[in-house]
Amino acid sequence: MAKAFNPGGQKGKLHREIGVPVGQKIPAKKLTKAEHSSNPEIKRDAIRAKTMEGWNHGGKKIKSDRGEFRMK
Repeated sequence: MAKAFNPGGQKGKLHREIGVPVGQKIPAKKLTKAEHSSNPEIKRDAIRAKTMEGWNHGGKKIKSDRGEFRMK
């Protein structure tokens, strides 16, 4: 049986590191600033968050005349 993919990291860690309350979306400006941080941990977590933004996070796929969309 194949193991489930685990991207690593701790839930909410980047939020705590850059001072955004857990549960709120991290503003793009803060995420970009964190990606260029001198702290390697913050930098790694920000790059990971940016990568995971584009992943499919579930939901129902719906086709329309404008393309395919995912509904949650």
